Amino acid sequence: MIDGHIHTPYCPHGSSDTLKSYIEQAIKCEYQSMTFTEHAPLPSTFDDPVPEKDSGMSFQQVEEYLNDIDRLKAEYKKEIHIQKGFEIDYIEGYEKEVEDFLNTYGPSLDDNILSVHFLKGKSQWYCIDYSPDMFKEAIYDFGGIERLYQAYYHSLNQSVLSDLGKYKPTRIGHMTLVKKFQHLYPSPENWEKKAHKFLELVRDHGYTLDYNGAGIVKEHCKETYPPLPMARQASSMGIPLIYGSDAHTASSLGQGYDSIDSRLLKL
Repeated sequence: MIDGHIHTPYCPHGSSDTLKSYIEQAIKCEYQSMTFTEHAPLPSTFDDPVPEKDSGMSFQQVEEYLNDIDRLKAEYKKEIHIQKGFEIDYIEGYEKEVEDFLNTYGPSLDDNILSVHFLKGKSQWYCIDYSPDMFKEAIYDFGGIERLYQAYYHSLNQSVLSDLGKYKPTRIGHMTLVKKFQHLYPSPENWEKKAHKFLELVRDHGYTLDYNGAGIVKEHCKETYPPLPMARQASSMGIPLIYGSDAHTASSLGQGYDSIDSRLLKL
Protein backbone atom coordinates (compact mmCIF):
# COMPACT_ATOMS: atom_id res chain seq x y z
CA MET A 1 0.00 0.00 0.00
CA ILE A 2 1.46 3.29 -1.16
CA ASP A 3 -0.24 6.65 -0.64
CA GLY A 4 1.34 9.50 -2.58
CA HIS A 5 -0.99 12.37 -1.64
CA ILE A 6 -1.43 13.20 2.05
CA HIS A 7 -2.00 16.53 3.82
CA THR A 8 -0.99 17.59 7.31
CA PRO A 9 -1.79 19.95 10.21
CA TYR A 10 0.14 22.58 8.25
CA CYS A 11 -2.83 22.80 5.87
CA PRO A 12 -4.80 25.90 6.91
CA HIS A 13 -8.07 24.44 5.59
CA GLY A 14 -7.43 20.95 6.96
CA SER A 15 -7.48 19.50 10.47
CA SER A 16 -5.25 19.75 13.52
CA ASP A 17 -4.45 16.01 13.42
CA THR A 18 -0.76 15.64 14.18
CA LEU A 19 1.81 14.26 11.77
CA LYS A 20 2.28 11.37 14.19
CA SER A 21 -1.43 10.57 14.08
CA TYR A 22 -1.24 10.31 10.28
CA ILE A 23 1.76 8.02 10.52
CA GLU A 24 0.23 5.80 13.20
CA GLN A 25 -2.98 5.51 11.18
CA ALA A 26 -0.97 4.66 8.06
CA ILE A 27 0.76 1.87 9.92
CA LYS A 28 -2.62 0.55 11.09
CA CYS A 29 -3.75 0.61 7.45
CA GLU A 30 -0.66 -1.45 6.57
CA TYR A 31 0.89 1.25 4.43
CA GLN A 32 4.39 0.53 3.19
CA SER A 33 4.97 4.10 2.04
CA MET A 34 3.35 7.50 2.50
CA THR A 35 4.14 10.90 1.05
CA PHE A 36 3.20 14.12 2.80
CA THR A 37 2.31 16.61 0.07
CA GLU A 38 1.11 19.74 1.80
CA HIS A 39 -0.30 22.61 -0.25
CA ALA A 40 2.73 24.76 -0.97
CA PRO A 41 2.50 28.48 -0.26
CA LEU A 42 0.82 30.31 -3.10
CA PRO A 43 2.90 32.87 -4.98
CA SER A 44 3.17 36.01 -2.88
CA THR A 45 1.77 38.18 -5.69
CA PHE A 46 -1.25 35.92 -6.23
CA ASP A 47 -4.48 36.86 -4.44
CA ASP A 48 -6.09 33.68 -3.12
CA PRO A 49 -9.73 33.82 -4.36
CA VAL A 50 -11.25 31.87 -1.46
CA PRO A 51 -12.75 34.03 1.31
CA GLU A 52 -10.57 32.53 4.06
CA LYS A 53 -7.33 32.98 2.05
CA ASP A 54 -6.29 29.54 3.22
CA SER A 55 -5.55 27.54 0.07
CA GLY A 56 -1.87 27.07 0.85
CA MET A 57 0.41 26.94 3.86
CA SER A 58 2.32 30.04 4.90
CA PHE A 59 5.90 30.67 3.79
CA GLN A 60 6.84 31.09 7.46
CA GLN A 61 6.00 27.44 8.20
CA VAL A 62 7.85 25.77 5.34
CA GLU A 63 11.09 25.08 7.20
CA GLU A 64 9.24 23.79 10.27
CA TYR A 65 7.13 21.50 8.08
CA LEU A 66 10.18 20.01 6.38
CA ASN A 67 12.11 19.61 9.62
CA ASP A 68 9.18 17.90 11.35
CA ILE A 69 8.89 15.34 8.57
CA ASP A 70 12.64 14.70 8.58
CA ARG A 71 12.50 14.01 12.32
CA LEU A 72 9.60 11.58 11.94
CA LYS A 73 11.19 9.87 8.93
CA ALA A 74 14.07 8.93 11.19
CA GLU A 75 11.84 7.96 14.11
CA TYR A 76 9.66 5.62 12.05
CA LYS A 77 12.20 4.40 9.52
CA LYS A 78 11.88 0.78 10.66
CA GLU A 79 8.08 0.81 10.43
CA ILE A 80 7.16 2.78 7.31
CA HIS A 81 8.79 4.63 4.42
CA ILE A 82 7.94 8.33 4.71
CA GLN A 83 8.53 10.90 1.98
CA LYS A 84 8.22 14.68 2.12
CA GLY A 85 7.00 16.98 -0.59
CA PHE A 86 4.42 19.51 -1.64
CA GLU A 87 1.32 19.77 -3.74
CA ILE A 88 2.39 22.58 -6.04
CA ASP A 89 -0.23 24.76 -7.70
CA TYR A 90 0.21 25.53 -11.35
CA ILE A 91 -1.22 29.04 -11.83
CA GLU A 92 -0.92 30.54 -15.28
CA GLY A 93 1.18 33.69 -15.22
CA TYR A 94 2.92 32.81 -11.95
CA GLU A 95 5.38 30.27 -13.30
CA LYS A 96 8.50 32.21 -12.27
CA GLU A 97 7.50 32.40 -8.61
CA VAL A 98 6.66 28.70 -8.58
CA GLU A 99 10.02 27.89 -10.17
CA ASP A 100 11.82 30.02 -7.58
CA PHE A 101 10.08 28.13 -4.77
CA LEU A 102 10.99 24.79 -6.30
CA ASN A 103 14.60 25.86 -6.83
CA THR A 104 14.80 26.82 -3.15
CA TYR A 105 13.29 23.68 -1.65
CA GLY A 106 13.42 21.12 -4.45
CA PRO A 107 16.85 19.68 -3.57
CA SER A 108 15.56 18.50 -0.18
CA LEU A 109 12.23 17.05 -1.37
CA ASP A 110 11.43 13.41 -2.12
CA ASP A 111 8.20 13.59 -4.11
CA ASN A 112 5.76 16.25 -5.32
CA ILE A 113 2.45 16.72 -7.09
CA LEU A 114 1.51 19.39 -9.64
CA SER A 115 -2.14 20.40 -9.52
CA VAL A 116 -4.57 22.93 -10.98
CA HIS A 117 -7.06 24.47 -8.58
CA PHE A 118 -7.24 28.05 -9.85
CA LEU A 119 -8.66 29.39 -13.10
CA LYS A 120 -8.95 32.99 -14.27
CA GLY A 121 -12.33 33.98 -15.67
CA LYS A 122 -13.32 37.21 -17.37
CA SER A 123 -13.75 39.08 -14.10
CA GLN A 124 -11.71 37.22 -11.47
CA TRP A 125 -9.87 34.08 -10.34
CA TYR A 126 -11.73 31.05 -9.04
CA CYS A 127 -10.77 28.07 -6.92
CA ILE A 128 -12.83 25.51 -8.79
CA ASP A 129 -13.09 22.96 -5.98
CA TYR A 130 -13.82 25.41 -3.17
CA SER A 131 -17.63 25.31 -3.11
CA PRO A 132 -20.67 24.74 -5.33
CA ASP A 133 -21.40 28.47 -5.19
CA MET A 134 -17.94 29.47 -6.41
CA PHE A 135 -18.13 26.82 -9.12
CA LYS A 136 -21.50 28.23 -10.24
CA GLU A 137 -20.03 31.74 -10.36
CA ALA A 138 -17.19 30.42 -12.49
CA ILE A 139 -19.60 28.80 -14.95
CA TYR A 140 -21.32 32.14 -15.54
CA ASP A 141 -18.07 34.09 -15.75
CA PHE A 142 -16.53 31.70 -18.28
CA GLY A 143 -19.69 31.69 -20.37
CA GLY A 144 -20.91 28.15 -19.71
CA ILE A 145 -19.77 24.84 -18.31
CA GLU A 146 -18.15 23.76 -21.57
CA ARG A 147 -15.89 26.80 -21.60
CA LEU A 148 -15.03 26.23 -17.96
CA TYR A 149 -13.93 22.66 -18.73
CA GLN A 150 -12.02 23.95 -21.73
CA ALA A 151 -10.16 26.43 -19.51
CA TYR A 152 -9.42 23.71 -16.96
CA TYR A 153 -7.88 21.33 -19.48
CA HIS A 154 -6.01 24.17 -21.14
CA SER A 155 -4.44 24.94 -17.77
CA LEU A 156 -3.67 21.27 -17.15
CA ASN A 157 -1.97 21.11 -20.55
CA GLN A 158 0.05 24.20 -19.69
CA SER A 159 1.07 22.68 -16.37
CA VAL A 160 2.78 19.88 -18.28
CA LEU A 161 4.25 22.10 -20.97
CA SER A 162 5.52 24.94 -18.78
CA ASP A 163 9.14 25.17 -17.73
CA LEU A 164 9.20 25.23 -13.93
CA GLY A 165 12.83 24.27 -13.65
CA LYS A 166 14.70 21.06 -12.82
CA TYR A 167 12.61 20.34 -9.69
CA LYS A 168 9.25 20.53 -11.42
CA PRO A 169 6.87 17.77 -10.23
CA THR A 170 6.06 15.12 -12.80
CA ARG A 171 2.91 13.70 -11.19
CA ILE A 172 -0.35 15.44 -12.03
CA GLY A 173 -2.85 15.76 -9.21
CA HIS A 174 -6.52 14.80 -9.54
CA MET A 175 -6.82 15.38 -13.30
CA THR A 176 -10.63 15.48 -13.21
CA LEU A 177 -11.05 17.80 -10.24
CA VAL A 178 -13.30 19.99 -12.39
CA LYS A 179 -15.93 17.24 -11.98
CA LYS A 180 -16.13 17.64 -8.19
CA PHE A 181 -19.65 19.10 -8.42
CA GLN A 182 -20.83 17.04 -11.39
CA HIS A 183 -24.11 15.95 -9.74
CA LEU A 184 -25.07 19.61 -9.37
CA TYR A 185 -23.57 20.84 -12.63
CA PRO A 186 -23.30 17.95 -15.13
CA SER A 187 -20.20 17.74 -17.26
CA PRO A 188 -20.50 18.79 -20.91
CA GLU A 189 -20.91 15.95 -23.39
CA ASN A 190 -17.45 16.32 -24.94
CA TRP A 191 -15.41 16.58 -21.76
CA GLU A 192 -13.80 13.15 -22.26
CA LYS A 193 -12.17 14.27 -25.52
CA LYS A 194 -10.27 17.00 -23.68
CA ALA A 195 -9.27 14.60 -20.93
CA HIS A 196 -8.12 11.93 -23.38
CA LYS A 197 -6.04 14.50 -25.24
CA PHE A 198 -4.48 15.44 -21.95
CA LEU A 199 -3.60 11.81 -21.28
CA GLU A 200 -1.65 11.75 -24.53
CA LEU A 201 0.33 14.76 -23.33
CA VAL A 202 1.02 13.08 -19.98
CA ARG A 203 2.20 9.94 -21.75
CA ASP A 204 4.38 11.81 -24.22
CA HIS A 205 6.15 13.70 -21.41
CA GLY A 206 6.65 10.63 -19.23
CA TYR A 207 4.53 11.97 -16.38
CA THR A 208 2.52 9.98 -13.84
CA LEU A 209 -1.00 10.46 -12.48
CA ASP A 210 -2.43 10.85 -9.02
CA TYR A 211 -5.19 8.19 -8.82
CA ASN A 212 -7.12 10.11 -6.22
CA GLY A 213 -9.75 8.55 -3.96
CA ALA A 214 -11.07 11.76 -2.42
CA GLY A 215 -13.77 12.28 -5.04
CA ILE A 216 -15.54 9.13 -3.85
CA VAL A 217 -16.46 10.77 -0.54
CA LYS A 218 -17.47 14.13 -2.06
CA GLU A 219 -21.26 14.26 -2.06
CA HIS A 220 -21.55 15.87 -5.50
CA CYS A 221 -18.85 13.78 -7.21
CA LYS A 222 -18.93 10.14 -6.02
CA GLU A 223 -16.10 8.96 -8.26
CA THR A 224 -12.32 8.88 -8.24
CA TYR A 225 -10.15 11.46 -9.96
CA PRO A 226 -9.87 10.22 -12.71
CA PRO A 227 -12.90 7.90 -12.90
CA LEU A 228 -12.24 4.20 -13.31
CA PRO A 229 -12.68 3.92 -17.12
CA MET A 230 -10.25 6.79 -17.66
CA ALA A 231 -7.78 5.32 -15.18
CA ARG A 232 -7.88 2.07 -17.10
CA GLN A 233 -7.29 3.93 -20.35
CA ALA A 234 -4.32 5.77 -18.82
CA SER A 235 -2.85 2.49 -17.65
CA SER A 236 -3.31 0.94 -21.10
CA MET A 237 -1.34 3.88 -22.52
CA GLY A 238 1.56 3.09 -20.21
CA ILE A 239 0.93 5.97 -17.78
CA PRO A 240 1.79 5.01 -14.19
CA LEU A 241 -0.96 5.69 -11.65
CA ILE A 242 -0.15 6.28 -7.98
CA TYR A 243 -2.91 6.07 -5.38
CA GLY A 244 -3.54 9.24 -3.38
CA SER A 245 -6.00 9.48 -0.52
CA ASP A 246 -5.75 13.30 -0.54
CA ALA A 247 -6.43 12.93 3.17
CA HIS A 248 -6.84 16.11 5.21
CA THR A 249 -7.47 14.11 8.41
CA ALA A 250 -5.70 11.02 9.71
CA SER A 251 -8.94 9.03 9.58
CA SER A 252 -9.24 9.75 5.84
CA LEU A 253 -6.16 7.76 4.93
CA GLY A 254 -7.16 5.04 2.49
CA GLN A 255 -10.34 6.83 1.44
CA GLY A 256 -11.69 5.69 -1.90
CA TYR A 257 -9.18 2.85 -2.13
CA ASP A 258 -11.92 0.21 -2.30
CA SER A 259 -13.34 1.96 -5.37
CA ILE A 260 -10.18 1.93 -7.46
CA ASP A 261 -8.72 -0.86 -9.52
CA SER A 262 -5.56 -1.54 -7.53
CA ARG A 263 -4.20 -3.62 -10.40
CA LEU A 264 -3.57 -0.37 -12.26
CA LEU A 265 -1.33 1.10 -9.58
CA LYS A 266 2.39 1.63 -9.73
CA LEU A 267 3.64 -0.07 -6.56
